[in-house]
Amino acid sequence: MPENKLKIAIVDDHALFRKSLTVLINLFPNCSVIFDAANGEELIARLNPGTMPDIVLMDINMPLMDGYQTTAWLRDNHPAVNVIALSTMDAEAAIIKMIREGARGYVLKDAEPAELRVAFGEVMSRGYFYNEHISHKILRSVHQLTEPQNKVGVFAKLSERETEFLKLACTELTYKEIADKLFVSVRTVEGYRDTLCEKLNLKTRVGLAMYAVKNGLVTV
Repeated sequence: MPENKLKIAIVDDHALFRKSLTVLINLFPNCSVIFDAANGEELIARLNPGTMPDIVLMDINMPLMDGYQTTAWLRDNHPAVNVIALSTMDAEAAIIKMIREGARGYVLKDAEPAELRVAFGEVMSRGYFYNEHISHKILRSVHQLTEPQNKVGVFAKLSERETEFLKLACTELTYKEIADKLFVSVRTVEGYRDTLCEKLNLKTRVGLAMYAVKNGLVTV
């Protein structure tokens, strides 16, 4: 397999769906499915340095180890592996839970193949992908959260630079573009992200954006 091809793994408990999706993805010019698995336990058993995917397409409802558990495990053990949820579940609770566990994207199983191709590219270039429908559900869920905390109390523990980064993290900018705007390195920007996640008890950039919206730092 050419080195420039994206390595994809599929985790879904329906064998016919996995095999059909494998055929489809292998038709994409820059993608190759390196393996598929019926659940999280099977995925973990298949992972090794020679079969480390760039992207895992993750179903949610699976036996033995479901999509939530598997995504969280990958986040903690292989953070460089990008998870895109691929599910029939359209409920806000499922979407938000997958994001909180570390999913970088969420695609419904009735999506067109072109959307899946876009999702692969966006996750690899920008770090996340949510179409308009999913984004609307995320924002609606944010607005249904508890009332914003006192802004002074919420942001007093953040430095001015961290606050600047948090605002920019709510935009479409990549980390490289954020670094250019702040006149720092990408490594420094990633340091801001990690520090904020630790301070605010969050796990992902989407979680940071939701926090900023909830607490009135940015408006939508």
